[in-house]
Amino acid sequence: MKADYQSYQRAAGVALLGLAIQIVLFVLLLVYGLFARDHAALTASGLVGGWSVVWLMLAISFDLHRRERIEALEGEQFAASGLAGSSVFEGSGSDLRVAAKRVAQMHKVWMPVASVLLGVFLIAFGAWRLSSGRPLVDPDNFHAPTLRGWAVALGLGVAFVGFVFARFVSGMSKRDVWGNLKGGAAAAVGSALVGLIMAVAHFVDIAGPDAVLRYLQVLFPVALILLGGEVFLNFVLNIYRPRKVGEVPRPAFDSRILAFVAAPDRIADSMAGALSYQLGFDVSASWFYQLLSRSVALLVLFGGLVVWLLTSVTMLQPHQTGRLLRFGQLVQSGEDLQPGLHIKAPWPIDDVLVPVQEDRDDRGRVVRSQRTSTGVREIQLGTRGPEDQRAILWTNDHTANEQYFLVQGPESAERTGTRTDMVLVAAEVPMRYVVSDVRLFELLGQPDERDELLRVVGQREVMSYFSGHGIEQILGAGRLDMSGELHRRLTAAYARLNPDAGGQAQGAGIEIVYVGVEGVHPPQRVAGSFERVVQAQQRRQATLEAAEQWAIRTLASTAGSVDKARQAASMLARAAETSDPGEAEDMRREVETLLIGSGGLAASDLLTARAERWRAHMGTLATATLHNGQVESYQASPLLFRTGMYFDSLLQLMKGSRVFIVGGDAANLWQQFDFQDSQRASDIFTAEENNN
Repeated sequence: MKADYQSYQRAAGVALLGLAIQIVLFVLLLVYGLFARDHAALTASGLVGGWSVVWLMLAISFDLHRRERIEALEGEQFAASGLAGSSVFEGSGSDLRVAAKRVAQMHKVWMPVASVLLGVFLIAFGAWRLSSGRPLVDPDNFHAPTLRGWAVALGLGVAFVGFVFARFVSGMSKRDVWGNLKGGAAAAVGSALVGLIMAVAHFVDIAGPDAVLRYLQVLFPVALILLGGEVFLNFVLNIYRPRKVGEVPRPAFDSRILAFVAAPDRIADSMAGALSYQLGFDVSASWFYQLLSRSVALLVLFGGLVVWLLTSVTMLQPHQTGRLLRFGQLVQSGEDLQPGLHIKAPWPIDDVLVPVQEDRDDRGRVVRSQRTSTGVREIQLGTRGPEDQRAILWTNDHTANEQYFLVQGPESAERTGTRTDMVLVAAEVPMRYVVSDVRLFELLGQPDERDELLRVVGQREVMSYFSGHGIEQILGAGRLDMSGELHRRLTAAYARLNPDAGGQAQGAGIEIVYVGVEGVHPPQRVAGSFERVVQAQQRRQATLEAAEQWAIRTLASTAGSVDKARQAASMLARAAETSDPGEAEDMRREVETLLIGSGGLAASDLLTARAERWRAHMGTLATATLHNGQVESYQASPLLFRTGMYFDSLLQLMKGSRVFIVGGDAANLWQQFDFQDSQRASDIFTAEENNN
């Protein structure tokens, strides 16, 4: 084809169309990857988006070639006009070839720069996605993306559009003038391969194992790194590759690997040519090659038949049990299919259904999906627990959406036990269960509806149960006994599901393994009031315990032990209530004997009182006896008794005084005094008495 400006104009238009298609495919993959949280789709969107640079550079390059052809055409017309030799335009021919200079600069500078930048992007982006995708290959860390139907449809759509457009562009690139469109064909067929691999991986995941989908998270990043390495290899080889004069260089971003996929007929021709060269004769003219070429459709059909028949073989893993589906309906007869190899009718006649387990976050989004029957599934019948393990108080933020339950308020009076109001509390009520009957479990509804149905039924039972209990039981130690009762009530509630044609309940096909009541707390805005009540109760309890401690200490120190003190108090109470004085006195004596034998403070006081009473009694008796003796002495000799009493009284009065006895003649009285103290000076203890 002659390289005129119209040829380049058409190529530029095709490149712009390829750029638009590439951007649309990039946006579709990116939007799906974000909504479905598909790691592989996000990686694929980066690869498809990076290839948009190829189409952009091709569009610019062909447009510059178009301008160069127009400029050359104008130069030829100018030269043919006879004005080229005039002095005004002399020497201006090369200076006016601006477009030609831009074309040369494009292929010499900007194409290599764009190729290097694309290679750096592919390697860097691939390394980043590889580092984030490697941990997700582990089944424990893998979260199956949602929107599987959209994934299959989008993958097939990208593959169809990419292959059709790649074949169209590849056909154009056979012309020398459009040779650089091979890079665009490689980008289009690469996008098609990405979409096809995505669709196949999701289809395999729907049909059985998720291994392909898991390893796809590292396959795409590795492909990115390899394609980026190929760009650098092409860049180095282009430096040393000889070219004819006027030949347009092939860009480094033109992938030779993807170009083979875009034009498979060239692969066959190349292989046939290489084989003919090695064998020395034309292989394509042999009878075997002709027979193989005529039977290729039959061979493809036979291969498809074999692949279809292989769908009659299914393998269940050790953690899986399933039910047989025939034309989309559960086969009622027969038991659940156990782990192992099973033969069935090929798809789409028969299919094996394995329950899907989905784990969701606090926003209800699926973060993990797997096909298992023995895996323990969890449903939050109350507030979802916090993701972190830090200590959380009532006054702290818990989760975004808390589930509140109505419970009875505190008792208005301890005697009556009546309650006057209702109280809101939030509680974490995790329920864990396993699938016991796959058929009944599948009859509950669609996979994304079963957990919601079980959660609603469970919440109804929990609300009914909580509404019959007081706030003290829910917040106190009473919740430890709630798990067993909730387990019984939930089991009975789920057993009433799945009624058959006769209205008889068949059950939900699950077995509850654990129900707990955790993290119970009042609403955050009233948590302070609850804490003040708890603090008051704790202070009251501390006061009661202190009073009890004081009572025990007092009773033990008084009566020797608490039991003896209480026994004595009981006997004294009965003595006060009896109407018989003798019986009451006997009881008091028993109490006295009991207390004396205890060895406490009461025994000491009683013994002291007894001693004082005995001393007073004996003192009074001695006084009475002395009085009786004095009476008898008086009766025997009144004068002698009075005289003795007189002198005794006088002795008491004169005790401690100096007495001088003189005769009757006081006129001749002579007195002699000796002022020596009778007390020693060292007797300091009687100084006060002497002074007196």
